[in-house]
Amino acid sequence: MLSAYRTGVVSLSRTSLQTTTKRVFHSSKPAAQSSSTAANPIASFPKTHPFAFQLIVATGKTSAADIMCQVVAERKKWDEIDWKRNGIFVVFGFAYLGGFQYYLMITKYRQWFPTMDRFAKLPFAEKLKDTAGMIDAVKMVLFDVIIHLPCIYFPTYYTVKEFVGGKSYNPIDWVTDGVTKYSKNMKEDLTAMIKLWGPSDCIQFVLPLHIRMPFRHLVSFFWTAYVSFTRGNFEDNVEAEK
Repeated sequence: MLSAYRTGVVSLSRTSLQTTTKRVFHSSKPAAQSSSTAANPIASFPKTHPFAFQLIVATGKTSAADIMCQVVAERKKWDEIDWKRNGIFVVFGFAYLGGFQYYLMITKYRQWFPTMDRFAKLPFAEKLKDTAGMIDAVKMVLFDVIIHLPCIYFPTYYTVKEFVGGKSYNPIDWVTDGVTKYSKNMKEDLTAMIKLWGPSDCIQFVLPLHIRMPFRHLVSFFWTAYVSFTRGNFEDNVEAEK
């Protein structure tokens, strides 16, 4: 009887020890993960704060692209930089590219194209097998190059340009003057747009969601430099009115 009692005590002690070890082992995983995130907050920032990250990138990138264009392409000295012109790109980069474009391509696309989240998480090989996801991705590309860029992006850019550099304080004049100038440049603008954003969109809309907007802003750096060089100068307004 004494032997049976000792055997029971030893068995109970082992079971208790194993249970305690398992609890400690499992509880250490979240702690390790949270400490890893805390130790590397900068690297995790784009994924944990996607909107704020791409807003910073959009604003800084747009301003930097215009400055690069003025200094490198137009060979201006730093004291000759047109900061009023640069202000167009700061306002446009923050409000439209960083704000509205995120709302459109993440929030609204999620509603309009229901496979977006699931499709974005799949490995590339699995994406090719996902017919519904591929169809929605094609729809996103077509919406961007047929509706968004020609009908929303360009009219907004020209309106912001009139807001920053125009002589009128009437918002109606900003819109009408901006759209008038856009109509004169439409063929050239849309040709350049489809050459760049058509192929770029085909890549963007198969990327993970938290990478899509930063990728778009990276491509947009070169696009902004083009727009700055061809459409940034306020002197263009005078030429367009002649």
